[in-house]
Amino acid sequence: MLRQLASVGFLLFMAVTSILFYVGAVVIWLATVPFDRRLRWLHLYSSFWASFYLWTNPQWEVRVEGREHIDPEEAYVIVSNHQSALDILVAFRLFTHFKWVSKAEMFKVPLIGWNMYMNRYVKLHRGDPESAKQMMDHCRQHLKEGSSVWICPEGTRSRTGELRRFKLGAFRLAKEKHVPLLPVAISGTKEALPKKSLQLHGHHVITVKVLPPIPYEAFAHKTPEKVAAEVRERVAAEVAEHAAALEEAR
Repeated sequence: MLRQLASVGFLLFMAVTSILFYVGAVVIWLATVPFDRRLRWLHLYSSFWASFYLWTNPQWEVRVEGREHIDPEEAYVIVSNHQSALDILVAFRLFTHFKWVSKAEMFKVPLIGWNMYMNRYVKLHRGDPESAKQMMDHCRQHLKEGSSVWICPEGTRSRTGELRRFKLGAFRLAKEKHVPLLPVAISGTKEALPKKSLQLHGHHVITVKVLPPIPYEAFAHKTPEKVAAEVRERVAAEVAEHAAALEEAR
């Protein structure tokens, strides 16, 4: 009962403060959009907005590793595993510029979804080939403008922690646009906020680990299937839940 009350209280806190944060986002958008074509200032503000809830929740201890691997002047195709809705918040803790590729349902969430529209994040209707084509077109444009794009190639959250097969879109995009891949491994979110749950589950250490980037020259001669498998292996090696799921399956 105490945990449920704490969860409801924190969700109400998020809802109320999101109104204030959204007003701030609108002000920043209006003030910067004439000269900030890539919306870097709005994304930085959004990173603070997301991080605020991680800083104010004592049950979520977030550790960021490997930030030194990020060149702020480089445009990457960023790929990560996906365990929980909490992954979105912790990814913002990198405080680096990127455009999310997110399922269309997220854009319908009041305040947060509206902010996603303002940031020009990329909407995807899963299972819709035309939407997938539009998503790739938008990603190409963002990369051309110098913005990284963040894609979760599993397509949906893992139920067990074991990484699902990586879909090929992100890797085809990196090969086509001749940009480096930046793998990111996220651990600890699966138990902190399980799939299809909004209830807090006690204290958890969450790790966001940026792995060394993979330059285009390192995968230019490889098929997207090969690149996807290799990157999945790199990320999986850094995800504790993946190893635990494999051990449990034996």
